[in-house]
Amino acid sequence: MRFLIRLKNENLEFKVPYNHLYYLQGLIYRRIQRANPDLSLSLHRPKVPKLFTFSLFMTKERHKINSNSEYFIGRGEAFFYFSTAVPEIAEAFIGGLLQEPEVRLWDEKFYVETVKALPEPVSFNGKRYSTLSPIAVTTLKPQFGKLKHYDLGPKEPKFYENLKENLKQKYLLIYGKKPPEDFEIEVLNAKPKRFEVKPRIFQRAWHMVFRAYGDDELIRAGYLAGFGEKNSLGFGMVKVDGRRRNG
Repeated sequence: MRFLIRLKNENLEFKVPYNHLYYLQGLIYRRIQRANPDLSLSLHRPKVPKLFTFSLFMTKERHKINSNSEYFIGRGEAFFYFSTAVPEIAEAFIGGLLQEPEVRLWDEKFYVETVKALPEPVSFNGKRYSTLSPIAVTTLKPQFGKLKHYDLGPKEPKFYENLKENLKQKYLLIYGKKPPEDFEIEVLNAKPKRFEVKPRIFQRAWHMVFRAYGDDELIRAGYLAGFGEKNSLGFGMVKVDGRRRNG
């Protein structure tokens, strides 16, 4: 299930930090905790896919301040998308959001104007997808005698191997059955993006346009819960190209 959340700022223009994913993540966790504390606690278990993701924070208009600024200026409508494969998570987040429609993000105050449930595509195999938030895929590599996290890119075969294994793990959690092997993607365009996900902790991820082929339910798992890793940090949300603002 997928939602479009429209926000209104108290001012016509407002600042938006480029590194804003952890602000949105904090908002989501706080609202889930408000509505369902037990669920919130279970979502803090480490190294388990949380089965939800969200898009970058978007605005109807955006203006660059200067090349060194950590912010851009948004104007008019603001919005982001939220997606999950777990109805309980959707109920808690959306319920918590509507209980308290005033939203504080960074130094700005927003109000939830509308929350719109979006229809799911009828099928997934063979469709063209583009990212609403970049896809992160990692591996471990030895460095100075220790294993260090390494951010993979689409020119590396391991990127596709780990992307598929991650998707199969989500499939198992969502459907409770052995995941299929039938999955591959054809990358049509890719652009790297570097985000600060926590103070001085950075993640390289990829904005991509790609076609996905294979088992419909397996691709659906990525559509709902996000492709790649760190989905609950706001990575890996995609939309089907050619649909009107419906994800």
